[in-house]
Amino acid sequence: MRPAAVLFDCDGVLVDSEPITDRVIAASLGRHGLSLAVSEIHALFLGGTMAGVAEEARRLGAALPPDWVDRVYEEMFAELAKGTPLVPGISGVLDALDAAGIPYAVGSNGPHRKMQITLGQHPGLHVRLRGRIFSRHDVARPKPAPDLYLHAAAALKSPPAACVVVEDSPPGARAARAAGMTCLGYAPRDDGARLAAEGARPFHRMEDLPALLAL
Repeated sequence: MRPAAVLFDCDGVLVDSEPITDRVIAASLGRHGLSLAVSEIHALFLGGTMAGVAEEARRLGAALPPDWVDRVYEEMFAELAKGTPLVPGISGVLDALDAAGIPYAVGSNGPHRKMQITLGQHPGLHVRLRGRIFSRHDVARPKPAPDLYLHAAAALKSPPAACVVVEDSPPGARAARAAGMTCLGYAPRDDGARLAAEGARPFHRMEDLPALLAL
C-alpha cells in the first residue's frame, strides 16, 4: 500500500554527511582527552544530538568546555561546506515520489544551519524540499521522541499512520515507532539489525526504496 507521505531523515539518508561529522567529533574529543575511533563514534552517537554527545563524552572522561557543542558545530560546518555528497540513488527516489504525487519532508535532529550547508550544495534537491525541512529546533523534543515526525506529518496534512519514515539510526526508528509510523531502515554499510530491533524494515540500496513504497 502506498503511503500518504514519506518523511526522510537528513544525515545518512539524503546526504552522506556522517563520515565527515564522525571524523570531526573524533578529532575534537581526542583533543579533549577522549580517544575514540571513528567507528566507535558512529556506533555510539548515530542519530543523537550534539548535546547528547557532549553528555556521554563527559561521562566517558572527556574534559569538554561549556561551549563545546557550539565549537564542534563550527568545525563540522566548515568541513561539510567543503563538499557533502548526496546519498546515491536519492534523487531517483524523489523523482518517483513526485511522479506518484506523494508529498515528502525532512525531519532531522540537526540544526537548520547544518541542513542549509549540506542540502544547499545540491540546489536541485534543496528547491524540491523548500518549506518542508524540519529541525529539532522546530519542536519541543528531539528524536527519539515522536515530535519531529508528527510535526512533519501535520505540515503535509497526512495522518501519521499513513506516513512512512526513512531512517538510518536507532533513535530515528524509535521516533517513527513512537509516532505510529512505518519505518524503513536504510542500512548501506551493515545488516540493519539495530534498525530491525527498533521495528524498522532494513534495506540496503536506495534504489530499492521506490519498490518498497509501492511506487
